[in-house]
Amino acid sequence: MERESLVVVGAGMAATRFVEELTALAPDRYAVRVVGEESYLAYNRVLLSSALAGEVPVADIELKPARWWRAAGVDVLSGRKALRVDSCEHSVLLEGGARISYSKLVLATGSRAVRLGVSGADLPGVHTFRSIEDAEALAEIGAARKSVLVIGGGLLGLEAAYGLVRRGASVTLAHVMDRLMERQLDAVGAEMLLGSVEAKGIRVLLGASASAIGGDERVQWVEFADGARVETDAVVFAVGVRPNVDLAAGPGLSVGRGVIVDDSLSTSDKSIFAIGECAEHRGVCYGLVEPAYEQARILARRLAGHCDAYEGSVVSTNLKVSGVRVFSAGDFLGEGANPIICKDPRMGVYRKLVLEDDRLKGAILIGDTTGALDYLQLIRSGESLADIRDELMFGASALRKAA
Repeated sequence: MERESLVVVGAGMAATRFVEELTALAPDRYAVRVVGEESYLAYNRVLLSSALAGEVPVADIELKPARWWRAAGVDVLSGRKALRVDSCEHSVLLEGGARISYSKLVLATGSRAVRLGVSGADLPGVHTFRSIEDAEALAEIGAARKSVLVIGGGLLGLEAAYGLVRRGASVTLAHVMDRLMERQLDAVGAEMLLGSVEAKGIRVLLGASASAIGGDERVQWVEFADGARVETDAVVFAVGVRPNVDLAAGPGLSVGRGVIVDDSLSTSDKSIFAIGECAEHRGVCYGLVEPAYEQARILARRLAGHCDAYEGSVVSTNLKVSGVRVFSAGDFLGEGANPIICKDPRMGVYRKLVLEDDRLKGAILIGDTTGALDYLQLIRSGESLADIRDELMFGASALRKAA
């Protein structure tokens, strides 16, 4: 029987997980082609910061070697940009003029780094931190012991700053908000993280809104809204990402911030699907790896003939941020709820569990992330913890009892 043509545009983490799941479930059902704009095979973007810091060789962040793709029967077209989708002809136009046909199309085009709309943002010496090329360029700047200003105090900015310091750069991090990682941490947790970050040798400016970048022919300074000016050899924008939705224009797909999908992960054209950072589900673009993997798994199962549905994800962060273990999940602010808090500034440990009606609603763990995945499961399950409420903070033994 002739296999159905399935094209995946995007060759990142979501696409790789989708193909891995689909080829395991239905190895003979689809002829799969993966189109990737970058010249590299799919790699782990989460580890870009480790590559920048010199802790992991770039070669080691590849997700699957070429032999895996061949063994799975998948045709990978690397370094090929998809320009347009023609839904009438069921084809994708590639840069260079080639067209590939599809019966089903999966958009896994990810996101692109945002550059602030300030004067001087396009000067030489202004970088983003999104790709292997970015990591390699920043590693060279660090090795030359240049001064670097990182704009953005979220996860990506902190990782860029840490990697640059590890490479030898003199780093200042400027964040427009009043605390670091405000989307993942409360004020107490952010203050503790700030101390740890500054201990790494990173100068941090909070409430700092960049208004202009200037210099003769290349970056030399950044000016802020309050009139302050910081001299620097390079600037790194780490102020967020924007979903890549350009391909949605050809077939006229419904687009909000991302390509809008339903619980089946199909777009407004039922032969086209979207997963990962480019997808918007129930008004949310997650921009995180775990929701992308969850979407990839469910779409693979659906295309293999199962009836799974995607109902959204509980957002969590579980990473080493600037060398500090950080976990947060769910409603960690817990306004009106009852938090259980354990704090040891000397040891750099902060643990906060937010309970409501004896159910775990959110958590923050800094320094000591023991039990993180178990707490996440309890948040997702919504099970009553009345019997172990007093022991919950103590980790493994209480969690085993709950199980």
